[in-house]
Amino acid sequence: MVKPKTEEEIELLRENAIIVSKTLAEVGRRVAPGVTTLELNRVADEFIRDNGAIPSFLGYDGFPAALCMSVNDVVVHGFPSDYVLKEGDIVSVDCGTLYKGYNGDSAYTFPVGEVDAETRKLLDVTKASLYKGIEAAVAGNRTGDIGYAVQTYVESFGFSVVRELEGHGLGREMHEEPGVPNYGRRGKGTHLVEGMVICIEPMINAGGRGVYLARNGWAVHTSDHRKSAHYELTVVVRKGRAEQLSTYDFIEKDGKINF
Repeated sequence: MVKPKTEEEIELLRENAIIVSKTLAEVGRRVAPGVTTLELNRVADEFIRDNGAIPSFLGYDGFPAALCMSVNDVVVHGFPSDYVLKEGDIVSVDCGTLYKGYNGDSAYTFPVGEVDAETRKLLDVTKASLYKGIEAAVAGNRTGDIGYAVQTYVESFGFSVVRELEGHGLGREMHEEPGVPNYGRRGKGTHLVEGMVICIEPMINAGGRGVYLARNGWAVHTSDHRKSAHYELTVVVRKGRAEQLSTYDFIEKDGKINF
């Protein structure tokens, strides 16, 4: 049985969620051809600390940076580096904070300049699948209902769901129960009860669903080296409709990046 959060805890998680959401927007404003992922990491680290929080990814199981920066065929957990972003790339930015003893966690995949039509479709479908999952994150459902919603939507467009990685609960720990897969069967998995705080995070490949782990033990790549997108929001399970804690409002206007 996963213990739901109190309303006081939810408010602390909301504070983290807003810091993370604003950090992603700060990073997104600087995503452009010619910029290194290491520079974007510096921007995030500084912004998080200026807002009184700590970058929770830095040092987590030895992770060396404030952000996971995953470019093109890297699904998740890429290291910031001297890699210079190029026109047509995509970069998935995953950000975490620790503030007042609680965690924040959210991710967004940014296009670098103009991207081709298939890549644009991958981004749009992956983000839309996240909202399909959020619609299913209501009290009385199960985690399988979330996964089913994501999977069926994504696969209807010919894209693939990564199955080795999943969403998770969030609280004093960055990763708590329950696990939230992006595939599944309706009516299966952990019961969702009001007050649970979970991160839903579709990781969707343009090609096959196969992945492999890089030699550094962190970066997960697509086996066919086609692009992968990743979006993540933190939500509270409620009756009738989930409540979002993190948001893309600082990044987008009318569903489009507004920088």
